Amino acid sequence: MTIKVIRGNPTPEELAAALAVVRARAAAAAATPPGAAGPRDSWSDPARIAGHRVPQPGPASWTRTYWPS
Repeated sequence: MTIKVIRGNPTPEELAAALAVVRARAAAAAATPPGAAGPRDSWSDPARIAGHRVPQPGPASWTRTYWPS
C-alpha cells in the first residue's frame, strides 16, 4: 500500500498518526467477515418513528402511516 501526500507538508508525527488510523481501519475491515452487518443504530429503526399506532383509512392515510402527529 502506498500513501501519497497530495497537499501540505505534514510532520512525521502527523503522518504517523494518519497512517495508524488507516492501518487500524484496514485491520478492522479485514477482521469483519464478508456480508456481516454491523450493529443497527436506533435512530434508523422504523419502529421508533412509526410507534404503535394503526393508521386510520382515508384519503390522506398514507401520510399518517410513518410520521408521528
